[in-house]
Amino acid sequence: MVTVEEVRKAQRADGPATIMAIGTANPANCIDQSTYPDFYFRITNSEHKTELKEKFKRMCEKSTIKKRYMYLTEEILKENPKMCEYMAPSLDARQDIVVVQIPKLAKEAATKAIKEWGQPKSKITHLVFCSVSGVDMPGADYQLTKLLGLSPSVKRLMMYQQGCFAGGTVLRLAKDLAENNKGARVLVVSSEMHALTFCGPSDTDLETLIAQSLFSDGAAAVIIGSDPIPEVEKPLFEIVSAAQTILPDSDGAIQGHLREVGLTFHLRKAQTILPESDGAIDGHLRKAGIAIHLIKNVAGLISNNIENSLVEAFKPLGISDWNSLFWITHPGGPGILDQVEKKLALKPEKLKPSRHVLNEYGNMSSACVLFIMDEIRKSSAKNGLKTTGQGLEWGVLFGFGPGLTVETVVLHSVST
Repeated sequence: MVTVEEVRKAQRADGPATIMAIGTANPANCIDQSTYPDFYFRITNSEHKTELKEKFKRMCEKSTIKKRYMYLTEEILKENPKMCEYMAPSLDARQDIVVVQIPKLAKEAATKAIKEWGQPKSKITHLVFCSVSGVDMPGADYQLTKLLGLSPSVKRLMMYQQGCFAGGTVLRLAKDLAENNKGARVLVVSSEMHALTFCGPSDTDLETLIAQSLFSDGAAAVIIGSDPIPEVEKPLFEIVSAAQTILPDSDGAIQGHLREVGLTFHLRKAQTILPESDGAIDGHLRKAGIAIHLIKNVAGLISNNIENSLVEAFKPLGISDWNSLFWITHPGGPGILDQVEKKLALKPEKLKPSRHVLNEYGNMSSACVLFIMDEIRKSSAKNGLKTTGQGLEWGVLFGFGPGLTVETVVLHSVST
């Protein structure tokens, strides 16, 4: 008779979880950030608010974003005028959009990842899906399973309303699944849409304008499994370790609340940039959608605490030179990237991929880090570098979001 330990050993993979394919997708509707203030104030019937419009223009300029992709077109917004008002009950209309469109966008990204992987989708054993939007039963994981034609016995995990850090969360969970289930192939998907947070401007709520200047739509998918089949599956990155932490005293720094009006966005003012971040990032569901709240020292909270996460993650590897790593950092905004770069004395090229994704796509919440990962491996190949990680061996992926929560993922690149 076999022992429990023998059974457990047989169930486990031999090698580390490996990312074997990446796919990304965006809606067809692309908006130019330089002209977006004109569109936004026109479609929301707010052109008379000239001073507020000037403030919004400055926000858009400071965002460093060049373009964004959004499912919401002028036609769709005209059909749903309540979504263009400030705090008007409109959750039903928003839900009708995202419940359908979140899985559809996810399918585009997943299809690309599966094609690159090159294996039959019947070999996918697990599905891990995250999205801020579209809470429903059955969820987006179920809908995606149907859209892709996956096996009805695929093991699914759906995470809603985690926020921008969840791009790291899904990798952490997929690592555990792949390494503890021999032969497992995990489809990981992040699909995000701004439809739940879009609303008209208010003279008394500049936080809402911040959300309107940053957020955008995008989906990304990766295939993860241990022990890649030689000559059949092509490894891109190995996931060496993954950790999650809540920054000290960080409640209330960023908050998002789902209400009748949608997902509302709030930035709480703070007097210092000390590591006191209670409520740094929160979210609440209401009839108008989701409300997101921030405090102004989010960048300071992150930059003042990020080295602790780095030391904890890389001390076992004997690494303390942060410029020796390739970097995948969630680009919540240029201020976060600027302060992290300054605090850690990083070379400008370290956060270049993160800035590139922010410039070209905006803040796509949890999907951003997977877009950045895709950018790094593609640019590494294009430039003839010796590894998938910009020619370097080790890298770090950071996700930041409500909590204030930080996900830290240690990556090992693969020789090209």
